[in-house]
Amino acid sequence: MNWPTTDAPISEPILVLLGPTAVGKTALSLALAERFSCEIVGLDSMQIYRHMDIGTAKATAEERARVPHHLLDVVAPDEEYHVARYVADATRACREIIVRGNRPLLVGGTGLYLKGLLEGLFELPAVPEAVRGSLRKRLAEEGRAALFAELSQCDPESARRIHPNDTHRLLRALEIFQATGRPWSEHLREQQVRPFLSKVLQLGLISERDALYERINLRVDQMLGFGLLAEVEKLLALGYDPSLKAMQSIGYRHMLQFLQGQWDWDETRFLLARDTRRYAKRQMTWFGNDSNIRWFAPSDTAAIFACVEAFLAGAKRE
Repeated sequence: MNWPTTDAPISEPILVLLGPTAVGKTALSLALAERFSCEIVGLDSMQIYRHMDIGTAKATAEERARVPHHLLDVVAPDEEYHVARYVADATRACREIIVRGNRPLLVGGTGLYLKGLLEGLFELPAVPEAVRGSLRKRLAEEGRAALFAELSQCDPESARRIHPNDTHRLLRALEIFQATGRPWSEHLREQQVRPFLSKVLQLGLISERDALYERINLRVDQMLGFGLLAEVEKLLALGYDPSLKAMQSIGYRHMLQFLQGQWDWDETRFLLARDTRRYAKRQMTWFGNDSNIRWFAPSDTAAIFACVEAFLAGAKRE
């Protein structure tokens, strides 16, 4: 198959399966992939890291044997991985899947990655190393809260869309402001960007809150039972710094707190379940703002299959 240019949007129909953590995406993704000749492309900002399997709920070896999976174990935990790199990796994977005669199925819960694919990428202005170094020094000395307060003053629009604990994007917003004298939000409004995918069906899984929270509590117990603590101990033994962005994610930072003696085991388990529930709530808030997502209960398999069949039939007619 010949592509017009490497930057041309992918025009073949692509399926996307979204939803909060623990809602049941994995089981449905396998069923969809087997029924519609799909290969699965990860849409998860944590599953791209090697050596981090239990805490990120990666597909098992058996599940990967059933259906090819892509964008798992892409980089080491201490390597930088950002949305632009994900978009490049995901579009390349989708093109290769299509060439093989199969259909890409993007599965995950990282809304920012999907946004990059569907809306295009913002071209970042150059940031002098002196600006970057100065902000990192201030972060170490003053803390995140002080820098977030500064961002709220100089770029309130960006501050509203960046979580106060998202150090990477917080620093990026301040870097852009200090390097250009203009807010990141202003740059975003001015740039014309192109999507990378043009024909997409977004399927969302939604569950009643109590049922989802029960699934999350079960997921946490399973992760602990499968050896999440041992996984973190292995990462430390491999020499990965506890302060790494990947190591400060949900699950991993909780095990680190336990190992450092700050929490006992019962408190660790409680806080891990609580923070996972809060993360799921943030995911639903993000996805809830997108009117293009077709929502289903995880058990609505027949309705989901019918929706996909109608989408593919319509795409074929076009």
